[in-house]
Amino acid sequence: MQDDLSNQLSPQPGEKIDPVEMARRDQRKSLPRRFYKEASHREENGRFVLTLDGRPARTPGRQPLAMPTRALAEALAQEWGAQVEDIDPATMPITRITYAAIDAVANEMAGVRADIVKYAGSDLLCYRAGNPQGLVDLQAKHWDPVLDWARQEMSARFILAEGVMFVAQPEPAIAAIQSEVESLTDPLQLAAVHVITTLTGSALLALAVRRGRLSPQDAWDAAHVDEDFQIRHWGEDGEARARRDRRWLDMQAAARIIREG
Repeated sequence: MQDDLSNQLSPQPGEKIDPVEMARRDQRKSLPRRFYKEASHREENGRFVLTLDGRPARTPGRQPLAMPTRALAEALAQEWGAQVEDIDPATMPITRITYAAIDAVANEMAGVRADIVKYAGSDLLCYRAGNPQGLVDLQAKHWDPVLDWARQEMSARFILAEGVMFVAQPEPAIAAIQSEVESLTDPLQLAAVHVITTLTGSALLALAVRRGRLSPQDAWDAAHVDEDFQIRHWGEDGEARARRDRRWLDMQAAARIIREG
C-alpha cells in the first residue's frame, strides 16, 4: 500500500518535475485508504526519517524519506498524521516536494538549476503594462523594489519591456542569477526554490524569498498583481480561486522548506 501511494505522489520516469501539476494529477485519482495509525519521525545518521507505525518510510526510489531538520520532519509527520480515512496527496505538499527532491531533483541538479535560470531570462517582473495607470503603478510598487534588490545584492541589472514581446536580458544579469542558483547544492532547497519559481513565474521572486528579502505572502502578492487588478474590476471566478488556493498551499510548503531546512 505504501508503494502504491508513493507512486501516486512522485513523478513518473521521464516526467518533468512539477509538484503543482502533480497535485492536479493526483486529485483525479482514487484516493488510497490510510494504512497506518501513527506518523512520527526518528533521527538516523544526522537526518530525521519519517516513520509510519514505527517503521521507516521510503520514497518510491527506495530512499529513506528523511529530512535535514527536526522541524521539517515534524511538518512531514503532521501531513501524514492529518490524513483521515483516505490519503489525499493534494493536502501533502511538503511530502510531494520531498519525494521530487530525493528521487528526481537529486539526480538532475544541473537541469533544475538551468530551468530556474531560464525563468530569469523572461522574468515576470520585467514585462510591464503600458496602461491603465493603476496597473502600471501597482507593478512598479511591487516589482521595482525586487529589481533594485537584485541589482544591489547580486549585481543583476535587468531590462524592462512594455507588453509581452520578448526582450533578451544582459548576459551579466543572467550570469549573476546563474551564480546564485549554483549556490543551491541541497536537492530539497533547490526543489523548493524551483517550486516557487514556477508558481510565481519569477526566478527573482523565488530568490528573494530564499534570501529573506520577501516574505512568502509578499512574493505571492507580487506574482498576482495583474490578476488581482483584474479581479477588482471584473470579479472573480470560483474555480480560478480554488486553483489559486491550492497553489498557495504549495507556495507555503516550499517557503517552509527553505526557512526550516
